[in-house]
Amino acid sequence: MKQATLYTDGGARGNPGPAAAAYVLAIAGGETIEAGDYLGEATNNQAEYEALLRGLSRAREAAVTNLAVFMDSELIVKQMSGEYRIKNADLKILYDKVCSLIAAFDRVTFEHVPRAKNKRADALVNETLDKKN
Repeated sequence: MKQATLYTDGGARGNPGPAAAAYVLAIAGGETIEAGDYLGEATNNQAEYEALLRGLSRAREAAVTNLAVFMDSELIVKQMSGEYRIKNADLKILYDKVCSLIAAFDRVTFEHVPRAKNKRADALVNETLDKKN
């Protein structure tokens, strides 16, 4: 059993606007992997989902089986828990992709955290966007 913690964040300057997605994956016992990717034009919520997708994909590549996900997007955390429905067709596509990835893990949990507890992922989003300007 390989455990890890994943912090993700996405952001758009304008909504929609130039967007980026970032994650910080801390694998129990050692390695921390982080990345920020420029997405082009997207909404904030699309960027949040893209960050989650990229972090989940990287966790699978690292053979993580149990993953605790922390996000400052209350909307996405509540959508992933089934508390909120997904009304937007574009978000539904991303949600379905996330669900497909989650199925490959033994366990994935989601927790909403304030932005202050998601500082590094948030900083990676802003650094990525700043490089594009």
